Amino acid sequence: MASRVLLRRVPLSHLRHLRHLNIPATSSLSPFLRRRFSSPADSFSRSSLKDDVWSSDLGDRLLGSDAEEQLDEADEEKWRAKESEVWKDIESTVKLAKEILHSGRYNCGDQLSREDEEAIVNKLLTYHPNHKDKIGCGVDYITIDWHPEYRRSKCFFVVRRDGSGEDFSYRKCLRSYVEHKYPSDAERFISLHFTKYIRQTGTASLKDRGACLQ
Repeated sequence: MASRVLLRRVPLSHLRHLRHLNIPATSSLSPFLRRRFSSPADSFSRSSLKDDVWSSDLGDRLLGSDAEEQLDEADEEKWRAKESEVWKDIESTVKLAKEILHSGRYNCGDQLSREDEEAIVNKLLTYHPNHKDKIGCGVDYITIDWHPEYRRSKCFFVVRRDGSGEDFSYRKCLRSYVEHKYPSDAERFISLHFTKYIRQTGTASLKDRGACLQ
């Protein structure tokens, strides 16, 4: 009875046309009757097609993720090589600066030897972001002393020819040097190696070398 009522909503001429073509009138029927007229084969074909599309999409995604992973590994290898290159470039300067400041070879106020002074001026001070202001009328000599604000930390001081002096951070000099010489890799290198304050002496493995820059 319910099916008769539902079929009344379909125009008679339309039903006759569909009957002549031997096609069920599922497109014009209610969802209930549409399910009854749909064949199992049709359902199987639709589900198979859906599975094929899903499987193809999944395969593409898996292949894409493998390619991305290989690309990431290649990029990481390039980065490790560049990281090692940068470190080898600045390692001797870092070790010298730390030795002068912390080994006890110099007392506060002592003038550096000519050799150490030339190394600090040429490899550090000239790369300070404000090196022109720091040098001023010219360098008379370089010394070390306690930082004017952070009293537990020693730093370098440049004494000018007019007798005035000013402190400078060797870390800022190194950062500026890396930024100028390795612009593409500077940000990552600095974020990894110039972040934490860890006092360390001697040689260090690459993963611990960030500590040597502090």
